[in-house]
Amino acid sequence: MNSGTNLDLHELGVAQLAAKLAAREVSSVEVTQHFLKRIAQHDRLGAFLAVDAEVSLAQARVADIRLAAGERSPLLGVPLAHKDVFVTRDFPTTAGSKMLENYRSPFDATVVSRLGVSAGGAGMVTLGKLNCDEFAMGSSNENSAYKPVLNPWDSSRVPGGSSGGSAAAVAARLLPAATGTDTGGSIRQPASFTGITGIKPTYGRCSRYGMVAFASSLDQAGPMARSALDCALLLSAMAGPDLDRDSTSLDLPATDYATYLIANSDRASSTTPLKDLRIGLPTQFFGAGCSPDVLAAVRGALAEFEKLGATLVDVDLPLTELSIPVYYVIAPAEASSNLSRFDGVRYGHRAAHYSDLTDMYKKSRSEGFGDEATRRIMIGTYVLSHGYYDAYYLKAQKIRRLIAQDFQKAFTQCDVIAGPVSPTVAWKIGEKSDDPVANYLADIYTLSSSLAGLPGMSVPAGFGAHGMPVGLQLIGNYFGEAQLLGAAHQFQLATDWHQKAPGTAA
Repeated sequence: MNSGTNLDLHELGVAQLAAKLAAREVSSVEVTQHFLKRIAQHDRLGAFLAVDAEVSLAQARVADIRLAAGERSPLLGVPLAHKDVFVTRDFPTTAGSKMLENYRSPFDATVVSRLGVSAGGAGMVTLGKLNCDEFAMGSSNENSAYKPVLNPWDSSRVPGGSSGGSAAAVAARLLPAATGTDTGGSIRQPASFTGITGIKPTYGRCSRYGMVAFASSLDQAGPMARSALDCALLLSAMAGPDLDRDSTSLDLPATDYATYLIANSDRASSTTPLKDLRIGLPTQFFGAGCSPDVLAAVRGALAEFEKLGATLVDVDLPLTELSIPVYYVIAPAEASSNLSRFDGVRYGHRAAHYSDLTDMYKKSRSEGFGDEATRRIMIGTYVLSHGYYDAYYLKAQKIRRLIAQDFQKAFTQCDVIAGPVSPTVAWKIGEKSDDPVANYLADIYTLSSSLAGLPGMSVPAGFGAHGMPVGLQLIGNYFGEAQLLGAAHQFQLATDWHQKAPGTAA
Protein backbone atom coordinates (compact mmCIF):
# COMPACT_ATOMS: atom_id res chain seq x y z
CA MET A 1 0.00 0.00 0.00
CA ASN A 2 1.29 3.42 -0.95
CA SER A 3 -0.03 6.44 0.90
CA GLY A 4 1.39 8.62 -1.86
CA THR A 5 -1.53 7.57 -4.06
CA ASN A 6 -4.13 8.51 -1.47
CA LEU A 7 -4.22 12.28 -1.80
CA ASP A 8 -7.90 12.31 -2.81
CA LEU A 9 -9.29 9.84 -0.29
CA HIS A 10 -11.54 12.55 1.12
CA GLU A 11 -13.31 12.79 -2.23
CA LEU A 12 -14.61 9.24 -1.81
CA GLY A 13 -17.92 8.37 -0.17
CA VAL A 14 -18.58 5.52 2.24
CA ALA A 15 -19.26 2.86 -0.41
CA GLN A 16 -16.22 3.89 -2.46
CA LEU A 17 -13.88 3.88 0.52
CA ALA A 18 -15.23 0.53 1.67
CA ALA A 19 -14.50 -0.94 -1.76
CA LYS A 20 -10.91 0.31 -1.67
CA LEU A 21 -10.41 -1.05 1.82
CA ALA A 22 -11.89 -4.43 0.92
CA ALA A 23 -9.63 -4.63 -2.13
CA ARG A 24 -6.66 -3.80 0.15
CA GLU A 25 -5.75 -0.82 -2.06
CA VAL A 26 -5.44 1.25 1.07
CA SER A 27 -5.35 0.48 4.77
CA SER A 28 -7.71 1.80 7.42
CA VAL A 29 -4.72 3.33 9.19
CA GLU A 30 -3.82 5.30 6.06
CA VAL A 31 -7.39 6.44 5.60
CA THR A 32 -7.64 7.47 9.25
CA GLN A 33 -4.36 9.39 9.12
CA HIS A 34 -5.56 11.20 6.00
CA PHE A 35 -8.79 12.36 7.60
CA LEU A 36 -7.16 13.30 10.91
CA LYS A 37 -4.84 15.58 8.95
CA ARG A 38 -7.80 17.21 7.18
CA ILE A 39 -9.63 17.71 10.48
CA ALA A 40 -6.61 19.57 11.86
CA GLN A 41 -6.32 21.67 8.71
CA HIS A 42 -9.96 22.75 8.90
CA ASP A 43 -10.26 23.30 12.63
CA ARG A 44 -11.61 26.82 12.05
CA LEU A 45 -14.96 25.33 10.97
CA GLY A 46 -15.58 24.35 14.58
CA ALA A 47 -17.08 21.01 13.56
CA PHE A 48 -15.23 18.88 16.14
CA LEU A 49 -15.33 19.11 19.92
CA ALA A 50 -13.01 16.18 20.59
CA VAL A 51 -10.36 14.34 18.57
CA ASP A 52 -7.95 11.68 19.81
CA ALA A 53 -5.58 10.42 17.12
CA GLU A 54 -4.21 7.66 19.34
CA VAL A 55 -7.67 6.19 19.94
CA SER A 56 -8.67 6.47 16.28
CA LEU A 57 -5.49 4.86 14.97
CA ALA A 58 -5.82 2.01 17.47
CA GLN A 59 -9.33 1.35 16.14
CA ALA A 60 -8.02 1.53 12.56
CA ARG A 61 -5.41 -1.13 13.35
CA VAL A 62 -8.16 -3.40 14.68
CA ALA A 63 -10.10 -2.84 11.44
CA ASP A 64 -7.01 -3.68 9.36
CA ILE A 65 -6.55 -6.94 11.26
CA ARG A 66 -10.16 -7.87 10.50
CA LEU A 67 -9.70 -6.94 6.83
CA ALA A 68 -6.49 -8.94 6.60
CA ALA A 69 -8.34 -11.94 8.02
CA GLY A 70 -10.74 -11.79 5.09
CA GLU A 71 -13.73 -10.13 6.77
CA ARG A 72 -15.80 -8.15 4.27
CA SER A 73 -18.28 -6.13 6.31
CA PRO A 74 -19.57 -3.25 4.12
CA LEU A 75 -18.36 -0.56 6.57
CA LEU A 76 -15.21 -2.17 7.92
CA GLY A 77 -12.37 0.34 8.30
CA VAL A 78 -14.34 3.35 7.11
CA PRO A 79 -14.04 6.40 9.39
CA LEU A 80 -16.90 8.45 10.87
CA ALA A 81 -17.56 10.68 13.85
CA HIS A 82 -20.46 10.93 16.27
CA LYS A 83 -22.62 13.87 17.21
CA ASP A 84 -21.69 14.76 20.76
CA VAL A 85 -25.00 13.61 22.21
CA PHE A 86 -24.02 9.95 21.85
CA VAL A 87 -22.07 8.78 24.89
CA THR A 88 -18.67 7.22 24.19
CA ARG A 89 -16.13 5.53 26.44
CA ASP A 90 -13.10 6.67 24.44
CA PHE A 91 -14.07 10.32 23.94
CA PRO A 92 -15.67 12.92 26.22
CA THR A 93 -19.41 13.58 25.81
CA THR A 94 -20.64 17.12 26.44
CA ALA A 95 -23.88 17.43 24.40
CA GLY A 96 -22.47 20.84 23.46
CA SER A 97 -23.03 22.05 27.04
CA LYS A 98 -20.86 23.33 29.88
CA MET A 99 -23.10 21.22 32.11
CA LEU A 100 -21.29 18.09 30.86
CA GLU A 101 -17.85 19.55 30.26
CA ASN A 102 -15.22 16.77 30.37
CA TYR A 103 -17.82 14.09 31.14
CA ARG A 104 -16.64 10.56 30.35
CA SER A 105 -19.22 7.83 29.93
CA PRO A 106 -18.49 4.32 31.28
CA PHE A 107 -20.25 2.81 28.24
CA ASP A 108 -20.96 3.39 24.54
CA ALA A 109 -24.36 4.28 23.14
CA THR A 110 -25.97 1.43 21.20
CA VAL A 111 -25.57 3.33 17.92
CA VAL A 112 -21.86 3.82 18.67
CA SER A 113 -21.25 0.17 19.53
CA ARG A 114 -23.18 -1.11 16.50
CA LEU A 115 -21.09 0.99 14.15
CA GLY A 116 -17.74 0.59 15.92
CA VAL A 117 -14.86 -1.88 15.88
CA SER A 118 -15.80 -3.61 19.12
CA ALA A 119 -17.14 -7.17 19.02
CA GLY A 120 -20.29 -7.36 16.93
CA GLY A 121 -19.83 -3.88 15.49
CA ALA A 122 -19.70 -2.90 11.83
CA GLY A 123 -16.03 -1.97 12.15
CA MET A 124 -16.10 1.78 11.56
CA VAL A 125 -13.33 3.93 13.00
CA THR A 126 -14.36 6.85 15.22
CA LEU A 127 -12.48 10.06 14.45
CA GLY A 128 -14.02 12.08 17.29
CA LYS A 129 -17.09 13.90 18.58
CA LEU A 130 -18.95 16.52 16.59
CA ASN A 131 -20.19 19.91 17.71
CA CYS A 132 -23.91 20.53 18.19
CA ASP A 133 -26.40 22.93 19.71
CA GLU A 134 -26.54 22.49 23.47
CA PHE A 135 -28.53 19.35 24.29
CA ALA A 136 -29.57 19.36 20.60
CA MET A 137 -31.65 22.52 21.14
CA GLY A 138 -31.34 24.77 18.12
CA SER A 139 -31.54 25.23 14.37
CA SER A 140 -28.23 26.96 13.70
CA ASN A 141 -25.47 25.43 15.87
CA GLU A 142 -24.96 28.84 17.44
CA ASN A 143 -26.19 27.43 20.77
CA SER A 144 -23.11 25.28 21.36
CA ALA A 145 -21.49 26.29 24.64
CA TYR A 146 -18.04 25.95 23.10
CA LYS A 147 -18.02 27.51 19.64
CA PRO A 148 -20.34 27.96 16.68
CA VAL A 149 -19.95 25.75 13.63
CA LEU A 150 -19.36 27.53 10.32
CA ASN A 151 -21.01 26.49 7.06
CA PRO A 152 -18.23 25.30 4.70
CA TRP A 153 -20.07 26.81 1.70
CA ASP A 154 -19.92 30.26 3.29
CA SER A 155 -18.21 30.67 6.65
CA SER A 156 -20.34 33.70 7.46
CA ARG A 157 -23.45 31.50 7.52
CA VAL A 158 -24.80 28.84 9.87
CA PRO A 159 -24.65 25.13 8.97
CA GLY A 160 -28.06 24.45 10.51
CA GLY A 161 -28.70 22.58 13.70
CA SER A 162 -28.64 20.87 15.94
CA SER A 163 -26.48 18.38 13.99
CA GLY A 164 -24.50 21.23 12.44
CA GLY A 165 -21.10 19.79 13.28
CA SER A 166 -22.01 16.49 11.61
CA ALA A 167 -23.31 18.23 8.49
CA ALA A 168 -20.41 20.65 8.16
CA ALA A 169 -17.82 17.90 8.63
CA VAL A 170 -19.35 15.73 5.89
CA ALA A 171 -19.81 18.67 3.51
CA ALA A 172 -16.22 19.85 4.04
CA ARG A 173 -14.93 16.32 3.36
CA LEU A 174 -13.48 15.97 6.85
CA LEU A 175 -15.04 12.50 6.95
CA PRO A 176 -17.32 10.46 4.69
CA ALA A 177 -20.19 10.06 7.17
CA ALA A 178 -21.43 11.01 10.61
CA THR A 179 -24.21 10.27 13.02
CA GLY A 180 -26.83 12.85 13.87
CA THR A 181 -30.03 13.11 15.83
CA ASP A 182 -33.34 14.55 14.72
CA THR A 183 -35.93 15.78 17.22
CA GLY A 184 -37.72 18.32 15.05
CA GLY A 185 -35.54 18.42 11.93
CA SER A 186 -32.00 18.37 13.28
CA ILE A 187 -30.70 15.92 10.67
CA ARG A 188 -32.71 17.15 7.71
CA GLN A 189 -32.26 20.90 8.09
CA PRO A 190 -28.44 20.95 8.46
CA ALA A 191 -28.19 18.39 5.66
CA SER A 192 -30.17 20.80 3.47
CA PHE A 193 -28.07 23.81 4.49
CA THR A 194 -24.78 22.06 3.68
CA GLY A 195 -25.70 20.04 0.57
CA ILE A 196 -25.48 16.51 1.96
CA THR A 197 -27.92 13.62 2.44
CA GLY A 198 -29.43 12.78 5.81
CA ILE A 199 -32.26 10.55 6.98
CA LYS A 200 -34.32 10.44 10.17
CA PRO A 201 -35.82 6.95 10.38
CA THR A 202 -39.17 6.02 11.88
CA TYR A 203 -39.23 6.76 15.60
CA GLY A 204 -37.88 3.66 17.36
CA ARG A 205 -35.88 2.28 14.43
CA CYS A 206 -32.58 3.21 16.09
CA SER A 207 -31.97 2.71 19.79
CA ARG A 208 -31.92 5.80 21.99
CA TYR A 209 -29.84 4.02 24.62
CA GLY A 210 -26.83 6.20 25.35
CA MET A 211 -28.24 9.22 23.53
CA VAL A 212 -28.34 12.26 25.83
CA ALA A 213 -32.06 12.97 25.94
CA PHE A 214 -33.73 16.17 24.78
CA ALA A 215 -37.36 15.16 24.08
CA SER A 216 -37.75 11.42 24.54
CA SER A 217 -40.86 10.94 22.41
CA LEU A 218 -39.22 12.73 19.47
CA ASP A 219 -35.44 12.10 19.54
CA GLN A 220 -34.21 9.72 16.87
CA ALA A 221 -30.74 8.85 15.58
CA GLY A 222 -29.88 8.76 11.90
CA PRO A 223 -26.96 8.84 9.43
CA MET A 224 -25.60 11.81 7.50
CA ALA A 225 -23.46 11.24 4.42
CA ARG A 226 -23.13 12.35 0.81
CA SER A 227 -25.50 9.92 -0.85
CA ALA A 228 -28.57 7.82 -0.20
CA LEU A 229 -26.47 4.69 -0.75
CA ASP A 230 -24.00 5.76 1.93
CA CYS A 231 -26.85 6.55 4.34
CA ALA A 232 -28.37 3.14 3.57
CA LEU A 233 -25.12 1.42 4.51
CA LEU A 234 -24.98 3.22 7.86
CA LEU A 235 -28.66 2.86 8.67
CA SER A 236 -28.46 -0.89 8.04
CA ALA A 237 -25.88 -1.14 10.83
CA MET A 238 -27.44 1.42 13.20
CA ALA A 239 -31.05 0.21 13.16
CA GLY A 240 -32.62 -2.77 14.85
CA PRO A 241 -34.26 -3.69 18.15
CA ASP A 242 -32.66 -2.92 21.50
CA LEU A 243 -35.55 -3.96 23.70
CA ASP A 244 -33.55 -4.73 26.84
CA ARG A 245 -32.13 -1.20 27.02
CA ASP A 246 -34.60 1.06 25.19
CA SER A 247 -38.31 0.67 25.86
CA THR A 248 -39.13 2.78 22.77
CA SER A 249 -37.12 0.53 20.45
CA LEU A 250 -39.18 -1.14 17.73
CA ASP A 251 -39.22 -4.93 17.73
CA LEU A 252 -38.36 -5.08 14.04
CA PRO A 253 -35.35 -6.84 12.53
CA ALA A 254 -32.58 -4.81 10.96
CA THR A 255 -32.92 -4.26 7.21
CA ASP A 256 -30.13 -4.37 4.63
CA TYR A 257 -31.13 -1.12 2.94
CA ALA A 258 -28.06 -0.95 0.70
CA THR A 259 -28.70 -4.37 -0.85
CA TYR A 260 -32.32 -3.30 -1.38
CA LEU A 261 -31.20 -0.18 -3.27
CA ILE A 262 -28.78 -2.05 -5.48
CA ALA A 263 -31.22 -4.88 -6.21
CA ASN A 264 -33.98 -2.46 -7.14
CA SER A 265 -31.60 -0.46 -9.31
CA ASP A 266 -30.75 -3.63 -11.21
CA ARG A 267 -34.42 -4.50 -11.74
CA ALA A 268 -35.66 -1.01 -12.55
CA SER A 269 -36.33 0.32 -16.02
CA SER A 270 -33.35 2.25 -17.31
CA THR A 271 -35.51 5.27 -18.17
CA THR A 272 -38.40 5.27 -15.68
CA PRO A 273 -37.26 3.49 -12.51
CA LEU A 274 -39.84 5.39 -10.42
CA LYS A 275 -42.86 4.85 -12.67
CA ASP A 276 -45.02 3.45 -9.85
CA LEU A 277 -44.11 6.13 -7.30
CA ARG A 278 -46.76 8.69 -6.33
CA ILE A 279 -45.27 11.80 -4.73
CA GLY A 280 -47.62 13.94 -2.68
CA LEU A 281 -47.11 17.71 -2.63
CA PRO A 282 -48.74 19.35 0.41
CA THR A 283 -50.31 22.68 -0.42
CA GLN A 284 -49.00 24.01 2.88
CA PHE A 285 -45.36 23.34 1.86
CA PHE A 286 -45.49 25.44 -1.32
CA GLY A 287 -47.08 28.69 -0.15
CA ALA A 288 -45.89 32.23 0.32
CA GLY A 289 -43.90 31.28 3.42
CA CYS A 290 -41.22 29.60 1.32
CA SER A 291 -38.67 31.79 -0.47
CA PRO A 292 -38.77 31.74 -4.31
CA ASP A 293 -35.19 30.49 -4.68
CA VAL A 294 -35.88 27.46 -2.49
CA LEU A 295 -39.14 26.73 -4.31
CA ALA A 296 -37.38 26.93 -7.67
CA ALA A 297 -34.76 24.37 -6.63
CA VAL A 298 -37.40 22.05 -5.15
CA ARG A 299 -39.60 22.33 -8.25
CA GLY A 300 -36.57 21.54 -10.42
CA ALA A 301 -35.86 18.41 -8.38
CA LEU A 302 -39.50 17.31 -8.61
CA ALA A 303 -39.36 17.73 -12.38
CA GLU A 304 -36.44 15.29 -12.40
CA PHE A 305 -38.52 12.81 -10.40
CA GLU A 306 -41.22 13.12 -13.06
CA LYS A 307 -38.65 12.32 -15.75
CA LEU A 308 -37.82 9.19 -13.76
CA GLY A 309 -41.47 8.14 -13.98
CA ALA A 310 -42.92 9.42 -10.69
CA THR A 311 -46.36 10.98 -10.57
CA LEU A 312 -46.96 14.21 -8.64
CA VAL A 313 -50.25 14.59 -6.79
CA ASP A 314 -51.55 17.40 -4.59
CA VAL A 315 -52.29 16.49 -0.96
CA ASP A 316 -53.42 18.42 2.08
CA LEU A 317 -51.82 18.64 5.53
CA PRO A 318 -54.11 21.25 7.07
CA LEU A 319 -52.60 21.25 10.56
CA THR A 320 -49.04 22.00 9.39
CA GLU A 321 -49.09 25.51 10.84
CA LEU A 322 -49.98 24.12 14.27
CA SER A 323 -46.89 21.93 14.35
CA ILE A 324 -44.74 24.80 15.66
CA PRO A 325 -46.82 25.63 18.77
CA VAL A 326 -47.46 21.92 19.39
CA TYR A 327 -43.77 21.05 19.14
CA TYR A 328 -42.69 23.98 21.29
CA VAL A 329 -45.02 22.80 24.05
CA ILE A 330 -44.24 19.08 23.93
CA ALA A 331 -40.47 19.22 23.34
CA PRO A 332 -39.70 21.74 26.11
CA ALA A 333 -41.98 19.85 28.50
CA GLU A 334 -39.98 16.67 27.93
CA ALA A 335 -36.72 18.62 28.06
CA SER A 336 -37.71 20.10 31.42
CA SER A 337 -38.17 16.58 32.78
CA ASN A 338 -35.06 15.08 31.16
CA LEU A 339 -32.72 17.90 32.14
CA SER A 340 -33.85 17.94 35.77
CA ARG A 341 -31.25 15.23 36.43
CA PHE A 342 -28.46 17.76 35.90
CA ASP A 343 -28.52 19.21 39.40
CA GLY A 344 -24.88 19.31 40.43
CA VAL A 345 -25.24 16.31 42.73
CA ARG A 346 -24.56 13.08 40.85
CA TYR A 347 -22.76 14.27 37.73
CA GLY A 348 -22.46 17.34 35.58
CA HIS A 349 -21.36 20.83 36.51
CA ARG A 350 -21.38 21.83 40.17
CA ALA A 351 -20.91 25.44 41.22
CA ALA A 352 -17.67 26.14 43.05
CA HIS A 353 -19.26 28.31 45.73
CA TYR A 354 -22.69 27.97 47.37
CA SER A 355 -24.27 28.43 50.78
CA ASP A 356 -26.67 25.49 50.97
CA LEU A 357 -28.25 22.75 48.86
CA THR A 358 -30.82 25.01 47.24
CA ASP A 359 -28.16 27.56 46.40
CA MET A 360 -26.02 24.80 44.89
CA TYR A 361 -28.91 23.71 42.65
CA LYS A 362 -29.56 27.24 41.48
CA LYS A 363 -25.96 28.19 40.81
CA SER A 364 -24.98 24.87 39.22
CA ARG A 365 -27.88 24.94 36.77
CA SER A 366 -27.54 28.66 36.03
CA GLU A 367 -23.84 28.27 35.28
CA GLY A 368 -24.17 24.97 33.40
CA PHE A 369 -27.06 25.69 31.05
CA GLY A 370 -26.95 28.20 28.21
CA ASP A 371 -29.69 30.63 27.27
CA GLU A 372 -31.62 28.38 24.88
CA ALA A 373 -31.57 25.37 27.17
CA THR A 374 -32.71 27.58 30.04
CA ARG A 375 -35.49 29.05 27.92
CA ARG A 376 -36.84 25.63 26.98
CA ILE A 377 -36.58 24.29 30.53
CA MET A 378 -38.61 27.24 31.77
CA ILE A 379 -41.24 26.89 29.04
CA GLY A 380 -41.50 23.17 29.72
CA THR A 381 -41.82 23.62 33.46
CA TYR A 382 -44.55 26.20 32.92
CA VAL A 383 -46.69 24.08 30.57
CA LEU A 384 -46.44 21.11 32.95
CA SER A 385 -47.35 23.11 36.02
CA HIS A 386 -50.63 22.82 37.91
CA GLY A 387 -53.34 24.79 36.18
CA TYR A 388 -51.61 24.81 32.78
CA TYR A 389 -51.08 21.10 32.04
CA ASP A 390 -54.58 20.66 30.55
CA ALA A 391 -54.55 23.96 28.72
CA TYR A 392 -51.19 23.47 27.03
CA TYR A 393 -49.52 20.07 27.28
CA LEU A 394 -52.61 17.87 27.07
CA LYS A 395 -54.09 19.93 24.24
CA ALA A 396 -50.80 19.78 22.34
CA GLN A 397 -50.76 15.99 22.62
CA LYS A 398 -54.29 15.83 21.19
CA ILE A 399 -53.33 18.01 18.23
CA ARG A 400 -50.23 15.86 17.75
CA ARG A 401 -52.50 12.87 17.17
CA LEU A 402 -54.54 14.88 14.65
CA ILE A 403 -51.35 15.84 12.79
CA ALA A 404 -50.42 12.15 12.53
CA GLN A 405 -53.91 11.39 11.21
CA ASP A 406 -53.49 14.09 8.53
CA PHE A 407 -50.44 12.24 7.25
CA GLN A 408 -52.31 8.94 7.14
CA LYS A 409 -55.05 10.54 5.04
CA ALA A 410 -52.42 11.93 2.69
CA PHE A 411 -50.78 8.54 2.32
CA THR A 412 -54.00 7.11 0.90
CA GLN A 413 -53.28 9.32 -2.12
CA CYS A 414 -49.49 8.98 -2.39
CA ASP A 415 -46.49 6.84 -1.47
CA VAL A 416 -44.13 9.58 -0.29
CA ILE A 417 -44.54 13.27 0.47
CA ALA A 418 -42.12 15.88 -0.86
CA GLY A 419 -41.38 19.53 -0.32
CA PRO A 420 -38.75 21.93 0.98
CA VAL A 421 -36.77 21.16 4.11
CA SER A 422 -36.52 24.80 5.17
CA PRO A 423 -38.21 28.01 3.95
CA THR A 424 -34.81 29.61 3.22
CA VAL A 425 -31.20 28.77 2.61
CA ALA A 426 -28.75 29.05 5.50
CA TRP A 427 -28.83 32.47 7.13
CA LYS A 428 -25.98 34.63 8.39
CA ILE A 429 -24.44 33.85 11.77
CA GLY A 430 -26.05 36.10 14.34
CA GLU A 431 -28.92 37.07 12.05
CA LYS A 432 -31.56 35.42 14.24
CA SER A 433 -29.72 35.31 17.54
CA ASP A 434 -31.97 37.92 19.17
CA ASP A 435 -35.20 36.34 17.95
CA PRO A 436 -35.64 32.73 19.05
CA VAL A 437 -39.10 32.60 17.45
CA ALA A 438 -37.54 33.27 14.03
CA ASN A 439 -35.36 30.23 14.59
CA TYR A 440 -38.39 28.16 15.58
CA LEU A 441 -40.29 29.20 12.43
CA ALA A 442 -37.45 27.84 10.26
CA ASP A 443 -38.57 24.32 11.27
CA ILE A 444 -42.11 24.63 9.86
CA TYR A 445 -41.67 21.89 7.22
CA THR A 446 -39.88 19.33 9.41
CA LEU A 447 -41.73 19.45 12.72
CA SER A 448 -44.99 17.83 11.65
CA SER A 449 -43.41 14.58 10.47
CA SER A 450 -41.33 14.43 13.67
CA LEU A 451 -44.46 14.83 15.79
CA ALA A 452 -46.02 11.96 13.82
CA GLY A 453 -42.89 9.78 14.21
CA LEU A 454 -42.50 9.37 10.44
CA PRO A 455 -39.26 8.81 8.53
CA GLY A 456 -37.95 11.76 6.55
CA MET A 457 -34.82 12.73 4.68
CA SER A 458 -33.10 15.62 2.97
CA VAL A 459 -31.67 15.12 -0.51
CA PRO A 460 -29.42 17.72 -2.19
CA ALA A 461 -31.57 19.41 -4.85
CA GLY A 462 -29.58 22.36 -6.16
CA PHE A 463 -28.70 25.84 -5.00
CA GLY A 464 -30.61 28.93 -4.00
CA ALA A 465 -29.76 32.49 -3.06
CA HIS A 466 -26.09 33.35 -2.46
CA GLY A 467 -25.05 30.01 -4.00
CA MET A 468 -26.17 28.11 -0.92
CA PRO A 469 -27.43 24.49 -1.03
CA VAL A 470 -31.11 23.57 -1.01
CA GLY A 471 -32.47 20.21 0.13
CA LEU A 472 -35.55 18.35 -1.05
CA GLN A 473 -37.45 16.75 1.81
CA LEU A 474 -38.94 13.30 1.31
CA ILE A 475 -41.31 11.96 3.99
CA GLY A 476 -42.43 8.33 4.07
CA ASN A 477 -45.03 6.35 5.94
CA TYR A 478 -44.06 4.35 9.01
CA PHE A 479 -41.22 1.88 8.33
CA GLY A 480 -40.84 3.33 4.79
CA GLU A 481 -37.11 4.03 4.99
CA ALA A 482 -36.32 1.64 2.14
CA GLN A 483 -38.76 3.39 -0.18
CA LEU A 484 -37.37 6.83 0.72
CA LEU A 485 -33.78 5.73 0.23
CA GLY A 486 -34.70 4.00 -3.02
CA ALA A 487 -36.37 7.10 -4.46
CA ALA A 488 -33.46 9.31 -3.38
CA HIS A 489 -30.96 6.83 -4.83
CA GLN A 490 -32.62 6.87 -8.25
CA PHE A 491 -32.68 10.67 -8.17
CA GLN A 492 -28.98 10.75 -7.31
CA LEU A 493 -28.13 8.32 -10.10
CA ALA A 494 -29.69 10.84 -12.49
CA THR A 495 -28.25 14.02 -10.91
CA ASP A 496 -25.01 15.13 -9.32
CA TRP A 497 -26.12 17.64 -6.70
CA HIS A 498 -24.98 15.29 -3.94
CA GLN A 499 -21.47 15.21 -5.41
CA LYS A 500 -20.99 18.96 -5.19
CA ALA A 501 -18.48 20.14 -2.62
CA PRO A 502 -17.88 23.67 -1.34
CA GLY A 503 -16.27 25.55 -4.21
CA THR A 504 -17.83 23.35 -6.93
CA ALA A 505 -21.40 24.67 -7.12
CA ALA A 506 -20.93 26.53 -10.39
